[in-house]
Amino acid sequence: MPSALRFPPRLPGLVFRGSLCQNRVMRSICDDLAAEHRDLDDIVADLSPAQFLVETPAPGWAIRDQISHLWFFDQRAVMALTDPTAFTDDMQWLVANGGTDASIAPGRSVEPTELLQRWRDDRRTLIDIASQMDPATRVLWYGPPMAARSFITARLMETWAHGQDVADALGVVRRPTARLRHVAHLGVRARPFSYAVHGIPLPTVDVAVRLTGPDGDQWSWGESSDDTISGSALDFCLVVTQRRHLADTRLSVVGDAAAEWIAIAQTFAGGAGTGRQPGQFAVLDN
Repeated sequence: MPSALRFPPRLPGLVFRGSLCQNRVMRSICDDLAAEHRDLDDIVADLSPAQFLVETPAPGWAIRDQISHLWFFDQRAVMALTDPTAFTDDMQWLVANGGTDASIAPGRSVEPTELLQRWRDDRRTLIDIASQMDPATRVLWYGPPMAARSFITARLMETWAHGQDVADALGVVRRPTARLRHVAHLGVRARPFSYAVHGIPLPTVDVAVRLTGPDGDQWSWGESSDDTISGSALDFCLVVTQRRHLADTRLSVVGDAAAEWIAIAQTFAGGAGTGRQPGQFAVLDN
């Protein structure tokens, strides 16, 4: 099986049921994903071939590889939505052929202009299909099945996180947006997964998260007053996606349960990530 696929979506298997309100929910999150795509596209659209080879903070991955990874898994997302049987077969192939590292091979086999165009075409297909789905539809992925709304939220998180790698490689400072709320929410919801992937029992203690969004809005999860994580939404999102070490942020962490969780926090599927090293980046003034 090739490492990148070109295939027409099999629409008859999709679940498009749902009220107009539900479809608006999916359209809203899909619009946010499309905006995240555009922001990253704006950064890479005019890069030279040599710049696509610039190394990113992810060891062994150049900018080209970050885009290839997103393209590869946007294709798999279309497959998961349209043909779960084919997705299951492809997942088995992926595990046997390098796992996540297999996602960088397609981008290394084509010129940057072709890579960008294929990524644009396939991410548009993903959004066109996902925007019509019932947000509660369960979708297979590399872990427990997810509701379609959470599935697209995860694609947004991945796009934002890998976009951060690209921005860091180029020395670009991105303007944070309200779309970070999706990433932060996923970070909070992924607390049980963070423990599971490290083989550590999940504590019964609640941890409250209190964040300030880019526009000054207050975002909060949890009720604990003993274990809390507070600070900017940007810092929290950088840590839970493992794009910054806690030491390189201004997050305030109070309580043993909060400290234990934030040290292993992980939003992305797969094995436990290694994250970034303390002092690797300057602390942001946000």
